[in-house]
Amino acid sequence: MKHRGRHRRRRRGRALRATLAGTALALTAAATMISTSQATDADDPGALKPLTATADTAPLRLTEHAVPGAELDRLTASMGPAVGVGAVLADPDGALEDADDCSDDDRRALPVEPAVTTAYCWPQRDTDGWRAGAVTTSGDADEDGRWGAHRVILSGWTRGSGTPAEQGLARIAFVAADDDGTPRYTWALLAVPVDGGRDFRGLGSDVSGMVWYQDKLLVTAGRGEDGALYVYDLDRVQRATVDTGTVGRVPGGWSAAGARYVLPAVASYATAGADAPRPGGIALDRSTVPESLVVHEATAPDEEGPTRLWRYALGPRPGYGPLLRTEPVAVYETELTQVRGVLAHRSDWYVSRATGAPEERGTLWRQDTKGASPVRCGADETYRCWSGPATSLSYWQATGDVWSQSGRMLFALPLAAVDEALER
Repeated sequence: MKHRGRHRRRRRGRALRATLAGTALALTAAATMISTSQATDADDPGALKPLTATADTAPLRLTEHAVPGAELDRLTASMGPAVGVGAVLADPDGALEDADDCSDDDRRALPVEPAVTTAYCWPQRDTDGWRAGAVTTSGDADEDGRWGAHRVILSGWTRGSGTPAEQGLARIAFVAADDDGTPRYTWALLAVPVDGGRDFRGLGSDVSGMVWYQDKLLVTAGRGEDGALYVYDLDRVQRATVDTGTVGRVPGGWSAAGARYVLPAVASYATAGADAPRPGGIALDRSTVPESLVVHEATAPDEEGPTRLWRYALGPRPGYGPLLRTEPVAVYETELTQVRGVLAHRSDWYVSRATGAPEERGTLWRQDTKGASPVRCGADETYRCWSGPATSLSYWQATGDVWSQSGRMLFALPLAAVDEALER
């Protein structure tokens, strides 16, 4: 453990030096945008309100739908043997760029306060037409923070342009974030088996929330999909054999809209009805017994709130694998609106929210059942200190870091630094 820790400190030091220039630029840009009119921001949302009435909790129950094993086996038989995470990492598509090599525009997406300690940007050539979404890591998958020999980050993206068939497609990048070099990544398309496992279609949804728990990946899905959460088996990664912009079976093999790998869903969870709240962002909380999945409600940008937060327990169930229990174990209400990311650790909930126009910065709050505190920055103590296009949050317990991404920036900072900024 000491050996591994020394490597982490050296990595952080290198990354911190590389991002100093970018952080200074972000501070300058933020100072330009902050005005007296912005300083008042939203009213204090106050304490979280526990919801215990059946009318509040029943709509959050989920129903599990497993893809029959015969269908998955049929797909594998047609596409070829499945591979695991290690094989995907060993076959990269490209490398992330250090923060000091990123453009000024990209670096302006970094938070002002607290300052990031690690940051990279995605190459423009590989992300044009795609918008960044959720992040999860091998820190969620396993307590020691590694998957086999590797530290891994999974980064979600959604297609925002292109042909009608391409728009809305979802993909993830497997990022090898080991201590000994520049992070390299490999793309995989998120898919759903159809026609009894004889074909697959792309998952059509913003990737607003992801959690990697043991060998499964949970991904949120919008109202255009039947399921509110889709489940992927990271030991069932399939290879695409034809490089075209289409998805599924094509003449000569299988295509994944340009990605060389495909993840077919193995299960999904449906909500209690068409009007039931749907997960917007999710995160793993290892501080509970059993471990739990925390969720914020997906809401439209113009909704006035309040917003629901809740959690599902994770753990073994008779006759099932060790995954999600479908009854919520705690439900709360926050007065915050436009919530885009959530974490929970012990009794604290950390909530990121978007504010105003896309070029404006977001805010980061900590709430519990006693009150709320925002991160503040600037001479006028504005709350608008967080990343602009606020996205999901993921806590890597083994290192104490919170990971997120905004625009083309992938970044991390210690949870302790967040708490320090909140307690000023």
